[in-house]
Amino acid sequence: MYKLMAIDLDGTLLNSFGEVSEETKKALKLAKEQGTEIVLASGRPISSTESLAVELGVDNYLISGNGAAVYDIQNQKIIYDRFLSKEQVLNIAKMCEENSFFYNVYTEDEVIASSLNYNVLFYHKENVKKIEEKRTHINVVQNIAEYIEQSGKEKFLKITVCDESQFIFNSIMKRLKAIPGIDVLEVAYMSRKKIKDGTDDVDIQYYYTEITNENVNKWSAIEFLLDKLNINKEEVIAIGDNVNDKEMIEEAGLGIVMGNSNPKMKEIADKIVADNNSEGVLEAIKNYVLS
Repeated sequence: MYKLMAIDLDGTLLNSFGEVSEETKKALKLAKEQGTEIVLASGRPISSTESLAVELGVDNYLISGNGAAVYDIQNQKIIYDRFLSKEQVLNIAKMCEENSFFYNVYTEDEVIASSLNYNVLFYHKENVKKIEEKRTHINVVQNIAEYIEQSGKEKFLKITVCDESQFIFNSIMKRLKAIPGIDVLEVAYMSRKKIKDGTDDVDIQYYYTEITNENVNKWSAIEFLLDKLNINKEEVIAIGDNVNDKEMIEEAGLGIVMGNSNPKMKEIADKIVADNNSEGVLEAIKNYVLS
């Protein structure tokens, strides 16, 4: 029996519209009832991930910021963290602003951005369907660096940098990799999500990278939980789709990737299921947990 199941959100548990099907919700409930600890492991802020965890009834622990924090939902506290410092964030913000790169900063409870674009636009559209307390809090400010300087905030999960041009994005990556003390996510393909505009489905496509403190990843956060819960790595299922899931897919007892994953992720997976719009997580739960 697998005792812990770590599930990524965007591109994995959530479909392209940011939704979870009723069948998958039922399967998650059954898996929890049979004794499997289910942990959402996301790049999103704690508040956004928590609202979904509570909605799905998988509300003991969550992993946020790609492994920058583990949050105890029942006791409402962070029990593990590897935050970016204010100094690190301001240095990256300065570089982005000097080169007119679009970026946004994730704290424990909000996404700080200068406009509704790329990933922030997707969160904004996703929020329209949710009640206030379940929304991803987006804080649009005139100048991100000035806001951070004046806000008193000291802890930051990650920074996301986006652009539609591959040429510009390659330039972004080159500059970011020269900054010491951080990890820069290597994403070689465009993010593709959908939003509703009236009756039309509109694609949001962009190149992006995510910046965390060095040595931050989802598996390190999972290892903290395994030690706390006295679970062996062989008793873990990890399900994901992207390079920020790489370590947990490689290290878990069973590493599963989605049909929409990039080829490199499929090469390292133990199993491949259907894509996130075709109930891939449901397939994984039925075949490897409930069976």
